[in-house]
Parts: sequence; structure tokens; C-alpha cells
Amino acid sequence: MGQKLEQKRLELYKVDMKLIRNMHNMGDDHVFSVSPQAGKDNRPFLGIVIICDTKQYCIPLSSPKERHRTMKNSLDFHRVLDSNGKLIGVLDINNMIPVNNSVITKVNIKISKNDTDQVKKYKNLVIDQITFCRKNQEVIVAKANRLYRLVNKGKGSFDLKKRCLRWDRLEKVLERYLKTKTGGTD
Repeated sequence: MGQKLEQKRLELYKVDMKLIRNMHNMGDDHVFSVSPQAGKDNRPFLGIVIICDTKQYCIPLSSPKERHRTMKNSLDFHRVLDSNGKLIGVLDINNMIPVNNSVITKVNIKISKNDTDQVKKYKNLVIDQITFCRKNQEVIVAKANRLYRLVNKGKGSFDLKKRCLRWDRLEKVLERYLKTKTGGTD
């Protein structure tokens, strides 16, 4: 697990729902919920996968909320804009979660002739979002790594650490999950 991973071109991935539930229940209850009780069981955890030190992390890509319109980019948050500068999404870097290739699935955003108008509209939005992320890949990856190191070394401000997930716990949850998934072998 300590091998050097290479940062690849950013793509959009969906994360295994069981892993998200485990992380929410056993690691940090601030992990974006996918719980049926919360009415969010059909909301997939979508994001971009980056390399933080020697680990893969998925930064959630979320729809913009009203409060995001006035928020500025920061170490733990990045606004996603279309080519006209309109807010079309946000990256909650503070809510990134550790992942592994076996728990992520690349999302097909290629528009096909069989897609409904609604699906085409959604895919076009996602294409704009991923295009922005790719153009800003260096900045996003650098921010995530800086945040990860600051928080893990306990050097970030109290407020910053409070906004971030407990990555140390989540990494352990991922390790346990992968062991149960593979029957205990590495």
C-alpha cells in the first residue's frame, strides 16, 4: 500500500455505497450520508480521485447550494465554474475520503443517442465540471495534499481541523473493508 501512485488525468468516479456507509457509521459521521433513513440512498457519492501522499482519495463533487455563491475558494473548498464563470459545482476537499481502485467505478459521461434529454443535460453539466477540474488539476491536487498534511500533522487551525473528516480513522475503515471484501488477503 506504500507504493508510489501516479496522479492520473482527473475522471469522475462513483464510490461503493457500502464503503460510504461503513465510513459514515464507523469512521466519521460527517462522511456524506447515503442512508435510506436520511432519504439519500439513491444519491451516489461522485467525485474526482487524486493522490494524497501515497494514497488515493476521492474529493466529492457536489451541486452548488445558495451559500456557495458567496463563498471564496479556500484550502478546503473549491468552486467549479463553467466557461462563462457561472458556478456549476463545488469540491469539498475537506470531505474527501480514502479509496482504492476496487471501490470506485468510472462514471460514463459520454452522451449517447439513447439518452433522454434530462440525462443529456446532466452529462453536459458533468462534462463541464470535469473539464474545469482537469484545467485546474494541479491547483486542486496541491490544495488537497497541503490540507491532508496540515490536518494529519495537527498543524491546521482548530476550525479547519473541525471542518475536515477524520482521515486517519477513514483509512483504517477502508483497510478493514478491503480485507473483508477480499477475504482477509492483501
